[in-house]
Amino acid sequence: MLSTRRLGLVLLPLRRLRRCPGFGTCPFLRCLGQEPFERARLLCCKFSPRNARDEEGEREAAQRKAPDAESPPSLPPRVRGLGTRCLSSLESLRLPTPRKESPPREREGSSEDQDQSGPARQGSGGPSLPALSQSATKDDELHVSSSCSTTREVPFRAGELILAETGKRETQFKKLFTLSNAGHLTSSWGPVPFREIVGKFPGQILRSSSGKHFMLRRPALEDYVLLMQRGPAITCPKDMNMILLMMNIHPGDTVLEAGSGSGGMSLFLSKAVGSLGRVISFEIRKDHHELAKKNYKHWRDSWKMSHVEEWPDNVDFIHKDILGATEDIKSLTFDAVALDMLNPQVALPVLYPNLKQGGVCAVYLANITQVIELLDGIRICELALSCEKISEVIVRDWLVCLAKQKNGILPQKVEPKINTDLQLHSQKKIRIEGEMFQEDDHEDSHSDFPYGSFPYIARPIHWQTGHTAFLVKLRKCKPQLN
Repeated sequence: MLSTRRLGLVLLPLRRLRRCPGFGTCPFLRCLGQEPFERARLLCCKFSPRNARDEEGEREAAQRKAPDAESPPSLPPRVRGLGTRCLSSLESLRLPTPRKESPPREREGSSEDQDQSGPARQGSGGPSLPALSQSATKDDELHVSSSCSTTREVPFRAGELILAETGKRETQFKKLFTLSNAGHLTSSWGPVPFREIVGKFPGQILRSSSGKHFMLRRPALEDYVLLMQRGPAITCPKDMNMILLMMNIHPGDTVLEAGSGSGGMSLFLSKAVGSLGRVISFEIRKDHHELAKKNYKHWRDSWKMSHVEEWPDNVDFIHKDILGATEDIKSLTFDAVALDMLNPQVALPVLYPNLKQGGVCAVYLANITQVIELLDGIRICELALSCEKISEVIVRDWLVCLAKQKNGILPQKVEPKINTDLQLHSQKKIRIEGEMFQEDDHEDSHSDFPYGSFPYIARPIHWQTGHTAFLVKLRKCKPQLN
């Protein structure tokens, strides 16, 4: 009789040969039958290590019996070193992993060691398929995360936009500039050579010639819109976020914008519709049209240098009055419309036929009188537009910092002292009245939580952004016929 290890080594290549064309009809393989190969498969798939000793004893007892005795075939004990390599049906799916040879002492371990190994160890010849898939998944996740981190965390390079900021309590200073190989960052807190900035990573804190510390980072879209070159007044980011929620824009949508201005709203809309979407922006003034195109291109060029993917080129700036754009938009259907103009009610009859049924038209107006004129214009033109919401976004910023004296020294908190006479009097009063108090030092008593070392200031900042605009949400509806 073959030993257990040799039996597995012999059955494994024979099982592979049966799958090859031409070998399936071999008389030798046919006389063996299906039983030995099933035993080889069950050897690695359905072995229970807790019955190793019992199964080994049953195998030896079965070998001593006569060949004609009827007894169920016993499974050979698991052979260490085979593992999942007997899974012929899943052999091609097994990932190539380096195999570590176990030392001879470990290979010659008894069945007690196998019992202690548990189901998690499927032989020293290689990990099981679920373990391989888990390890492969972890390796893929680590590879993806490492590749993303190395490609996105790139140092500052010449030609991209950099934001330098410093501040003391409520007084903050931010400056947006384009980095170059030569030159200086000029400011009221001293110049800084560009050569000291090139190659640094975002979040780097530098010191100017006057000893002022400031932090460098790449600007977010909100920072860029607030600090970019302006012509007309921009749409504030706090209002733009509300407008995007009103319009319910998804990637791939087509949006119409009337009033490009400085290009702030165009950038937010471009980000919302994505690379599969499209933004059509009309501007009547030539200088505003050119400025919006310039700011949009400047942001895209800087984004391309510091990110893996490019910013989508999905905005079409058109220098034309929206009132004469009927022929330009007649073949388009818009998912949403954004209006930032003085008299939006005159443009609604032009764009109304091209707005999809149920689509939203968001209007940005500075005065409440403009809102009244807009609603009155909709009534006169008899447009099926329902005014769902008129909102004003209010944001209040707070200041939370350490309290300082005028000389710049941090004052320390003074812990109140307990009056011992009053404490003794209260204890006597409790004993006289016979009241029982069960004190919990961990929950009810506050003496275990000492005062902090320094006091803090927590209040709204003095300089707040007040009213900016009214946001009107109009939805195209289908009126019921009488």
